[in-house]
Amino acid sequence: MSDSAITYTLYIQADPSRVWQALTEPAFTRRYWGLSFETDWTVGSAMAWVERGARTTDPAQVVLACVPHRLLAYTWHTFTPQWAAAVGISEELRAELEREPRTKVTYEIEPVGDTLARLTVRHEGFTPGGTLIGMCGRAWPMLASSLKTLLETGAPLPEPEHEGTQGHGGHEAHEH
Repeated sequence: MSDSAITYTLYIQADPSRVWQALTEPAFTRRYWGLSFETDWTVGSAMAWVERGARTTDPAQVVLACVPHRLLAYTWHTFTPQWAAAVGISEELRAELEREPRTKVTYEIEPVGDTLARLTVRHEGFTPGGTLIGMCGRAWPMLASSLKTLLETGAPLPEPEHEGTQGHGGHEAHEH
């Protein structure tokens, strides 16, 4: 992790098409992430984030790159009051997140032999030392591990059992 980007690489015992499914299909993302995306995955298309009953949209929340089974990039989501209420974060924290610049997530999927895929997640454009990079820096390892566990075993990791946990979305990692 740098002061403005998070890079996380993991190896998954699954082929790239299965990893792609896990990143793009709502039935998968809901299981390990607790949210789903509404989009057609065409470059430039809008993305709605659906999490805990809140549907978050914004004209700047879009697909940036899409090469099936190889590359996916999109802008990170918008921090609306409805989203904050649905996931249980304070208005103060939501406003703090909203003041930071919109970030970008890129997934690179590479085959490794016949039975493995290397997934590299790069989340960039953070305010150095900002709130969002701290939250995401704590959340991405759990999120990526849950995706890997789901693909390899058929079940995601159990949700952490500590106070304030809201799921694997990142906001739960904020230390108060």
